[in-house]
Amino acid sequence: MPAKLPRSFYSRPTLEVAPDLLGKILIRIKGKTVTSGRIVEVEAYRNADDPASHAHPGKTPRNILMFGEAGHAYVYFIYGMYFCVNVVTEKTGTAGACLIRALEPLDGIGVMKKRRHIEKTIDLANGPGKLCQSMSVDLALNGEDYLGNKLFIVDDGYVGFRIKRSPRIGIRYAVDKRWRFFIQGNSYVTRNKFNDL
Repeated sequence: MPAKLPRSFYSRPTLEVAPDLLGKILIRIKGKTVTSGRIVEVEAYRNADDPASHAHPGKTPRNILMFGEAGHAYVYFIYGMYFCVNVVTEKTGTAGACLIRALEPLDGIGVMKKRRHIEKTIDLANGPGKLCQSMSVDLALNGEDYLGNKLFIVDDGYVGFRIKRSPRIGIRYAVDKRWRFFIQGNSYVTRNKFNDL
């Protein structure tokens, strides 16, 4: 197995980390079950200068992980039904996180299908809530270290793709920021009007 990304990878400006996450592999180990997927879409969220970020109001019990050590998972619950998983970035004390929006499933596809109760591989992880369900990511992993053994990211040397950027999806503020990054032409990217612009 390729080596886990080091802490130094995450301890950089959020807008540098976000596109660099593309093509890497997110791995989830739960008991003896391994699921994984290639990261094909991410969004960057910054500090107080980003009105769309959870960190915009300053530290709260919900967002405090965004201000903590880089390389930890920031998991939150939305709409009363979905989990979203982020990678904490920046130096300690400066908030930042990259939302992992979509994966191209690799390992454990059969398990993912059972967790999602669907048969189409294309719909397993093409959205942040879907990927968390497929990978069994919930609030129990909030704060999990990506250098640990339950949830981590590796680089297998995947190259040769083009990165495209667009406005972020499903937000009401800072809609002008082109802080969504995705692999152009990848079928597992969230379907959205911005993909073809």
